[in-house]
Amino acid sequence: MSFKWKEYLDLARFLLQVQGDVSHEASWRCAVSRAYYAAFCHARNYARDRLGYQPAGGAQDHSSLVAHYRSNQSEIADWLDELRSWRNLCDYRDNVYGIDRMPQLAIFSAQQVFDGLE
Repeated sequence: MSFKWKEYLDLARFLLQVQGDVSHEASWRCAVSRAYYAAFCHARNYARDRLGYQPAGGAQDHSSLVAHYRSNQSEIADWLDELRSWRNLCDYRDNVYGIDRMPQLAIFSAQQVFDGLE
């Protein structure tokens, strides 16, 4: 049975509610990352199954998928681009400006990708 990528979006929402030994910032960063991958994998599979997109199976798929959507569904490309830039900040930078608002924005953006591809 295939993994349902929307579960990553559900996990991102859950991470905003977590309290305990994990810092808020760690939860926020993880939520942004999961929101991106939920949207990316859903959009990748949708494009592969319905739009003739051929993923290579590597890092280049992140940019090639955006390019694929840019030609006919530019709003999906925009959401994915924005989500990826936020995910990169959260995964690689020591300090992220606006991290307290970023998870909510990422979850909203990821939901837009899901809604736009139904």
